[in-house]
Amino acid sequence: MKRLLLIGVMSLSIGMTVQGAKAPGEFVGAWRMVLLEQQDADGKVHKVDCSGSFVFTRDGHFSVQVMRRDPEPQSHAGSDRYSQGGYEATFGRYEVDARAHTFTIHVEGALVRTLIGKDLPRLYEFSGKQLTVKSAHPDEHWKVVWERY
Repeated sequence: MKRLLLIGVMSLSIGMTVQGAKAPGEFVGAWRMVLLEQQDADGKVHKVDCSGSFVFTRDGHFSVQVMRRDPEPQSHAGSDRYSQGGYEATFGRYEVDARAHTFTIHVEGALVRTLIGKDLPRLYEFSGKQLTVKSAHPDEHWKVVWERY
């Protein structure tokens, strides 16, 4: 009896791990942007006046769009990696590593064409109805808070 119970628990655990590696249910659905913070050249963190949506599907696809309300002109050196003219649009696939609290988006299409084909790792944290996302790259200093629609 103990052996059957142990096998059942192990099967459930393995099933949850495999499912969790692809697209946990916490992500699935549509999210609206609540806050975007970025670090400027002087190292000061500031809020960016923008809006956006992030959609995660059950089968592991995503799309994200972000629009600055008052776009800054593109800088000539080190221009924005993710947006063009104050607008960001990206879609593709995503995978979640629940143990590491990361997800990686695999860009299949984007307004900024240099992103196509890239894998972009992100750190995440859930708190109530909110999802906080940060870049996993140490040279990128931004934070986005999303809330379920």
